[in-house]
Amino acid sequence: MRADKLKPGDELRIISPSRSLSLIDAQQRKIAKEQLERLGFRISISTNSFETDDFVSSSIDSRIEDLHEAFLDPKVKGILTTIGGFNSNQLLRYIDYSIIAENPKRLCGYSDITALSNAIYAQTGLVTYSGPHFSTFAMLHDNEYTIEYFRKLMMENKEILVQPSRHWSDDEWYLDQENRIFIKNEGPFIINDGEAKGTIIGGNLCTLNLLQGTEYMPSLKNSILFIEDDYESAPATFDRDLQSLIHQPEFEEVKGLVIGRFQKESRMSKKLLTTIIRSKEELSDIPVIADVDFGHTSPMITFPVGGQASLRAYGARVELRIAE
Repeated sequence: MRADKLKPGDELRIISPSRSLSLIDAQQRKIAKEQLERLGFRISISTNSFETDDFVSSSIDSRIEDLHEAFLDPKVKGILTTIGGFNSNQLLRYIDYSIIAENPKRLCGYSDITALSNAIYAQTGLVTYSGPHFSTFAMLHDNEYTIEYFRKLMMENKEILVQPSRHWSDDEWYLDQENRIFIKNEGPFIINDGEAKGTIIGGNLCTLNLLQGTEYMPSLKNSILFIEDDYESAPATFDRDLQSLIHQPEFEEVKGLVIGRFQKESRMSKKLLTTIIRSKEELSDIPVIADVDFGHTSPMITFPVGGQASLRAYGARVELRIAE
């Protein structure tokens, strides 16, 4: 199930299923709203988005109310999450999935939102989107790549050839927008050669793993996994989280693995990641590529959870295509 493509004039609703909108500076909220308005969208804010507690979040009831209202409102065509966090999986048992199934809309966010997007896909079949938060649009400089891929997937009816960004950053841009650190992008690298086609599942690895053993975990059958993790995922942590995913039912039917870029603080290197991947016999017969433009660095692509990917990786050449 796919929601209609977005178009100029459509209303986007901002919801906070993880951390609160109060965490985002007022000036940055203004910049994000203006960036989205330049794409032609009208922006509305959910009723309880600014509510906050000891975890800079809001009550389960408030977050569920906002989620349901966003899907029920006929004026709303797309839904953007404020930012990530730690607790969107608290919502999964309280969601009325029939509301979502009967009112399909485009939900986009990443990081902790991985739990929500994959659960909605598992429960309803609705394609969801791993991509920028509302807060991501507050970035003033070098955000063109992120916006371009968001627009391509959300507004155009074409298969997308994923090209690497020119450079990337892992700085705290929200603290100082005018003094940024950019790194030349060498593009994705191949760990295992091969080619594959399949259904895209994934997002943030440690968050996806929270769904293991529940009805909210999507099937891995005939899938291409897109996974990434943030600075808290040291190599040993990533290794065991990946191994846990490998132990899931149907993993033997996974067709390929696409890994996003690691943050520098994770201390993951190309050599170490290659060692981790090649130590796992279960991955030996599928193509694996890494350092793709998604995850907790910027810029990032938007990709459809439940959409389709095709991957060709031979020698030094990578061809990755995504479509709904």
